[in-house]
Amino acid sequence: MPHNPADAPYPLSVANAHVIRTDAEAIDVAHKVAAFLLEGDAERDRLRQVPAEVVDVFSNSGLWGITVPAEFGGAQVSYATLAEVITIISAADASLGQIPQNHYCLLEDIRLQGNDEQKAWFFDLALKGNRFANAISETGGKTVQDIQTRFVEDGEQVVINGRKGYCTGSLYAHWLGVLALDGADKAHLAFVPRATPGLTVVDDWSSIGQRNTASGTVLLKDLRVAQFNVFKTYRSYEHPTLAGPFAQITTAAIDAGIARAALRDTLSFVREHARPWIDSGLDKASDDPLTIIQIGKLSIQLDASEALLERAGKVMDSVREAPGEDGVARASVAVAKAKVLTTEIALEASTRLFELGGTRSSLAHHNHDRHWRNARVHTLHDPVRWKYHVVGNWLLNGVNPPRHDWS
Repeated sequence: MPHNPADAPYPLSVANAHVIRTDAEAIDVAHKVAAFLLEGDAERDRLRQVPAEVVDVFSNSGLWGITVPAEFGGAQVSYATLAEVITIISAADASLGQIPQNHYCLLEDIRLQGNDEQKAWFFDLALKGNRFANAISETGGKTVQDIQTRFVEDGEQVVINGRKGYCTGSLYAHWLGVLALDGADKAHLAFVPRATPGLTVVDDWSSIGQRNTASGTVLLKDLRVAQFNVFKTYRSYEHPTLAGPFAQITTAAIDAGIARAALRDTLSFVREHARPWIDSGLDKASDDPLTIIQIGKLSIQLDASEALLERAGKVMDSVREAPGEDGVARASVAVAKAKVLTTEIALEASTRLFELGGTRSSLAHHNHDRHWRNARVHTLHDPVRWKYHVVGNWLLNGVNPPRHDWS
């Protein structure tokens, strides 16, 4: 990173979004946006660039506002529908599928902890097409929950100082949700307009995968924010809420989308370009029985992961109005099961593409490696090995899953 990082430039147009009214409309719009995004996916990944008009088409479609509660003018789609929307978009462009993931989580924070005036103000912004990004995680602590960013109250404002990493979507955002601790080490979330003095977005995300998520650094220096923009997010985990399962199901849906993309390109490449193995005695790779078996296995695994993802959404929907300890535990376990399979199929499908497509499938101009790179990077979000532990411990010992964004 530069010694004196400058605020990263990115053109932000005035938000002007369509308002989606129903779950069915959300799915329909998602398919239309996905068709548009798929056209330039490989090239955008290759260049590490997303034109501003592409992001605008995505957010102005109305998909970024579909979780706004009905009482505030939104569609309030089901959790199952939200997961499917994210999967559809991520299958077209996994980076762009990820950038509203934290946006949705931030809207959930507003739903859980905002007062009516705050909800009306910020939900209206979301419905108009404003994009929210996170400045939550930090890279230097012992664990992901080790937060050093602090704020102090100063009249009608708070003053924030700190350094954030993995700030997905920050480059493209109209607003950033900044997590900071008060003097009692309680976590608060402050919503900050992108151009606020003291807030610097550094476009330094250099990962091998999810290249265009703009998950770089955000610097906070004497950043002043109105008290009205501050939410007591720590309360979301002091009693049972769906904040954790919500964060996890949106993440799992991205992995499902990556798997869909990898299988889609595998089918196309095997049909059109792959050569049969010399010992098969066949004229087409698509007639090779060993290849056919692998394709069938991948399809079954993908269907199973998506079925668990949909089921997890339905479990969450069933307890939404009155979560409770048991309801949140069941939702967390259901999402954990889906997360295991979406992680595994994303990695498996993106690897098998090369095995079944042959050496020519690895040529740079195809850019098929983006699927494996995306899967490998995004599935590192939280260790799936702990999902097995969560499920097993709940079943065997009756231990409820922990309550945080990674469970």
